[in-house]
Amino acid sequence: MTSSTAPEDLTTPSHDTSPAPGEGPPASDSLEKRLADLESRHAEVSDAYLRAKAEVENTRRRTEEEMAKTRKFAIEGFAESLLPICDSLHAALALPEATNEQLLDGVRATLRQLTAAMERNKVIEIAPQAGTRFDPHQHQAISMVSAEQDPNTVVSVLQRGYLISDRVLRPALVTVTAPKG
Repeated sequence: MTSSTAPEDLTTPSHDTSPAPGEGPPASDSLEKRLADLESRHAEVSDAYLRAKAEVENTRRRTEEEMAKTRKFAIEGFAESLLPICDSLHAALALPEATNEQLLDGVRATLRQLTAAMERNKVIEIAPQAGTRFDPHQHQAISMVSAEQDPNTVVSVLQRGYLISDRVLRPALVTVTAPKG
């Protein structure tokens, strides 16, 4: 015979929190203990959050200070490499009786010092040879002339350009060949 009521499921807990007769007061001690544990855990998490937030703020502040120092002193190495060049120029001026040949030799030596200092600091000269293909990223065409060379090639360099760490500091000013037509 079938029963019209479903059998009681014994595997799921009952939602009735009232104490059974004879068991005493509800488990308020257990709830209070759980509440105290949760409040303690909340305090720990809040403290950890505040510490982490303070650490992030300190890291941000230190990073900003380091960046400011880097910007302020970034040129220091380059300036130090220019000091011997300044010394050479002062020494040249201290020789009022120097001949033109001595002055020319001094200028060449000083230019070598300057070129070496610039290369050490990754400032590279852009001086394309005649016949080099015009590169608008590194060259600036000042004029176009008819020539026997291929069109859009460098005829002459009017002013050298410079790269600094593969970035154009100043393009080379060049004359290029005009398209034939």
